[in-house]
Amino acid sequence: MDDDTDNHPEAHDHAVVLGAGLAGLLAARALAQRFARVTVVERDELPDAGPAFRPGVPQSRHVHVLWSRGLEVMEGLLPGVTRELLAGGAALMESPRDFLWLSPADWFHQVPGSRILVGSRELIDWTVRREVLRDERIRIRSGSTATGLVAGPDGRSAAGVRLREGGPLPARFVVDATGRTSRAPAWLAALGHPAPATTRYDSRLGYSSRYYEIPPDPSRRWQGMYVQGRPDSPRGGVLVPLDDGRWLATLIGNGEHAPPTGDEEFLEYTRSLRTPALYDALRDAKPLSSPTGFRSTANEWRHYERLDRWPAGFVVLGDAACRFNPVYGRGMTVAALAADALADAVRGLAPREIAAAARRIQRRTATAADVAWQIATSEDMRYPETEGPPPDQATKVLQAYMSRVIVGANADPEISRSFFGVLSLSASPNTLLSPGTVIRVLSKWRLPTAPDTAAYPPHHHAPPDSGS
Repeated sequence: MDDDTDNHPEAHDHAVVLGAGLAGLLAARALAQRFARVTVVERDELPDAGPAFRPGVPQSRHVHVLWSRGLEVMEGLLPGVTRELLAGGAALMESPRDFLWLSPADWFHQVPGSRILVGSRELIDWTVRREVLRDERIRIRSGSTATGLVAGPDGRSAAGVRLREGGPLPARFVVDATGRTSRAPAWLAALGHPAPATTRYDSRLGYSSRYYEIPPDPSRRWQGMYVQGRPDSPRGGVLVPLDDGRWLATLIGNGEHAPPTGDEEFLEYTRSLRTPALYDALRDAKPLSSPTGFRSTANEWRHYERLDRWPAGFVVLGDAACRFNPVYGRGMTVAALAADALADAVRGLAPREIAAAARRIQRRTATAADVAWQIATSEDMRYPETEGPPPDQATKVLQAYMSRVIVGANADPEISRSFFGVLSLSASPNTLLSPGTVIRVLSKWRLPTAPDTAAYPPHHHAPPDSGS
């Protein structure tokens, strides 16, 4: 017979979060408002001494950014976390002003945009975990793997989790934040619930990243670099500063253009980009690591929020429910938004009421992904090799319009301000569809007649021997 919370009174005011990534940690913080105890179960052994790579976050060796909206939400859940991140070596930048940024249309001018936080994923996770654990109601059980849900008295609700190490862990409420490795569909099936429908778009994007030491240069007029690809030239790259004086370069390519992981081939790939700027920045830099590849980049939404039947006491959020092509930099911000939605949903409810409201909470947290999903999938559908449902006519019209928005955002402060408000998830996409904005875009901005782009923006001088 399965254990349940009625047989374990200590579980009545206990919540369990599976996964100690950003989504799980922020979810634990949200639940600690209403539960006397929150246990975070993590498969990896977590580093004690400071930021360090762990297998459960294989994408951490690539460029990560946290958009302004995500940072604001994190600060609301963990007051002071921004200060701690900056003290650890993360940097706040203005995007695009602090970047040498080549969009699919042209170079960005010095137009208004959005704040972003740039730092290593290891530093971000370490700092957030340290701040979360200041709450004495929250504990982490690392090196422990969940193998399924404990069934409640009705056989269909969740009353805890089963652990490979230690047996059942009773709880009133369980959150699955185990990311792309989530086994929630199988766990739901074991409780007699159907599997969710899944929508998937895969542009076959690949990453390759390498750490560098780049000497200081007083003449450098940028703090980071972003060279975007586009369907006719699907290669790009990002270069950002990290803590400890390191720089991280991430190369990006779709399909057969996926970047290499060989030492010599890495730098050579930068020669094939639409501008020599990234090659010029790296050609004399000192590599600090070998390149590391990453290929699991599909957009995938498991539509738990659409299921008519849902177990009480269980919610899935973060990448376990919806994950994005990481090139758009939305994962951490959406994780923060989902945790914030969870905090709002449980506010004022008793633990028993929270468990009973699981279906409503699942739907509410899912809405955090809506805009990011729309941005990522509509852009990925521009690439002919993308696997997934083809764009409908409305999407094609929107894509054509957004191409002109980007042209305008490169140079027009009014359009740029709205564009980055949407990009940072701080403003509704409807901002770009207001009558004034539509008229401004369609009357002032046209797509370039020639596909070629200047090697460097007009306000930036190429270094000697750049070949430009």
